[in-house]
Amino acid sequence: MELRVLQYFLTVAREETITKAADALHITQPTLSRQLSQLEEELGVVLFSRGKRKITLTEEGILLQQRAKEITELIEKTERELTEQDSLINGTITFGCGIFKSCEYFVQLIQSFRTVYPHVTFDFYTANADVVEKRMEQGLTDIGLLMEPIDVELFNYIRMPEADRWVVFMRRDDPLAAKANICVDDLIGPIPLAVPRRLKVQGELMNWFGNKINEMNIVFTNNFQMISMIMVKRHMCRSISIEGAVPYLDNQLFCSRPLSPMLEQRSVLAWKRRQKFSITTKKFIDFVQNCTANDKER
Repeated sequence: MELRVLQYFLTVAREETITKAADALHITQPTLSRQLSQLEEELGVVLFSRGKRKITLTEEGILLQQRAKEITELIEKTERELTEQDSLINGTITFGCGIFKSCEYFVQLIQSFRTVYPHVTFDFYTANADVVEKRMEQGLTDIGLLMEPIDVELFNYIRMPEADRWVVFMRRDDPLAAKANICVDDLIGPIPLAVPRRLKVQGELMNWFGNKINEMNIVFTNNFQMISMIMVKRHMCRSISIEGAVPYLDNQLFCSRPLSPMLEQRSVLAWKRRQKFSITTKKFIDFVQNCTANDKER
């Protein structure tokens, strides 16, 4: 006996005609009549006394009406309690992250999560991936938004949908600003370069330099792009970084040009394997996995 058919039965009992019940249920009259006949056949009893103008319930029908109301009310109560239980989920989720293009998508996930769990609070620790990974290993941070590569034996992860391009940040009055793309040879010369200090990420860039690496005038390394932008502003260097590292660039003073051949970096949302998380953090991980899976299907 399906819940859907019980709801059909209750609607007919309330409306007392197949026509009105079918209209209320937004199904055809033949479909409704067939479902009711199958229900009577399944139960082995007659539920309705079918008159010319209206349908009334038999004694068996009255009994089923009472029980069907109890069943549907119990289901509605259970659904309501489960919803209320979700709305009462609280606690704090701790995040560690850098500044990437995928931060925008990450914040959208949090915004959507808060519509379901409005009592949850969030604590953010901004640092490069090496620091965030260490904090995750120590249990100080629940979830990290990290730039690849990561230790896949230590962390579970979800790859973010957008990749960051590597670009050169410079002043608009820089001669290279006239170019659409920056190749290796463009960066050879006396003007100093600033690059990320994280060794794993730095290795990607060094591979891009190839055999010209020794001709690069790398003077500055950093773990946050903002200090490099201050130096770019003061004509001290050009800065090579991922495009999303400076999301709110002053376009009147600065510009960025992608590397050619193009170099991209992906980011991931990661959490420690075999870690015992709070129910709140588990809810967020499940929520993100469902959201990203749905986004991939679109």
